[in-house]
Amino acid sequence: MGVRSLGTMPLLSIGLMSGTSMDGIDAALIETDGEGLVRTLDFLSVPYPEAMRAKLRRAMEIALAADAPGPDPELDAIALDLTVAHDEAVAALYDQAGVGPDDVAVIGFHGQTVAHRPERGWTWQIGDGALLAKLAGTAVVSDFRSADVANGGQGAPLVPAYHRALVEPLREVPGLGCRQAVAVLNLGGVGNLTWFGQRDDDILAFDTGPGNALIDDWVRQHGAGSHDAGGAIAASGAVREDVLTAMLDLPWFDQPPPKSLDRHDFSLQPVRGLSLADGAATLTAFTAETVRIGLGHAPEPTARLLVTGGGRHNATLMRMLADRLNMPVDPVEAVGWNGDGLEAEAFAYLAVRVLYGLPTSYPATTGVAAPTIGGQLHRP
Repeated sequence: MGVRSLGTMPLLSIGLMSGTSMDGIDAALIETDGEGLVRTLDFLSVPYPEAMRAKLRRAMEIALAADAPGPDPELDAIALDLTVAHDEAVAALYDQAGVGPDDVAVIGFHGQTVAHRPERGWTWQIGDGALLAKLAGTAVVSDFRSADVANGGQGAPLVPAYHRALVEPLREVPGLGCRQAVAVLNLGGVGNLTWFGQRDDDILAFDTGPGNALIDDWVRQHGAGSHDAGGAIAASGAVREDVLTAMLDLPWFDQPPPKSLDRHDFSLQPVRGLSLADGAATLTAFTAETVRIGLGHAPEPTARLLVTGGGRHNATLMRMLADRLNMPVDPVEAVGWNGDGLEAEAFAYLAVRVLYGLPTSYPATTGVAAPTIGGQLHRP
């Protein structure tokens, strides 16, 4: 991982991400050679209207009830709407950045994960890559995860290859001539962690547990909004340590990485009966504790944790992370990254790697049998 190949040159690439929080589409424009060169150029986020969020929640219900991915008229209609929405995001980014289809080499289209079941040998992202290529007039790489799962991997996380390109200069300790362990935590609907040790090939990548999903669901079910803005609700409550202890009593947390989760692998049942504030506080502490447990799998102490994704805006969650981990915990903006755009940038980066025939996942990041090139390439 990270070894430079011959013949790659910088290309303009767009990455599109619609995460498990289902809040909207992130679109990022970068220039990269798919290896160590990355230049971020532009970014925009297009919120989903509530009607689209409802469709995506329905898509997840359909997928979770299925035995395996397959055609479904209602799901196919939602996938069409999703693809058109992504094309509109691409068009908006073209206008904002002052570029067009002839300037951009490829679009990395993640699609929407509606079910993730690597233990059953499949993962399911909806979205029509071939249609998006025709609509946008640009080559599209989609379906990034299936090849990894087919080759024995978890299909997630896929962003570590991009994290590696960004983190490399941060591992050097200024003036001491040595390296330190640095971790990047993405707090979307699910939490996932990429850990880099002192040596070049020291890397772990895995899902830690719920990120924002349970907190969002709890707040929404109480009619208190779509999420706990700034962590204000949790800050007004008290953590129920007995409930938290019971929630953490799962063998999955002790399982060594690599490992991954589906958004729906955890439920709100343990906090039923708590007040809105106490439930939010307990669920927020649950996310923080799962990160602490996850970092315990690292073979050496971590010097710094950088947080990306929507969870970094939750001040209560960030405070709980710092308190429970007893280490510096900073949003990725502290090192000049765009925490809203990082995942979209990653799929722009991965799409270029697919064009150049470079792996997008590795045994140390997903548990795949061998370095694997994911993604299907569609031409306009």
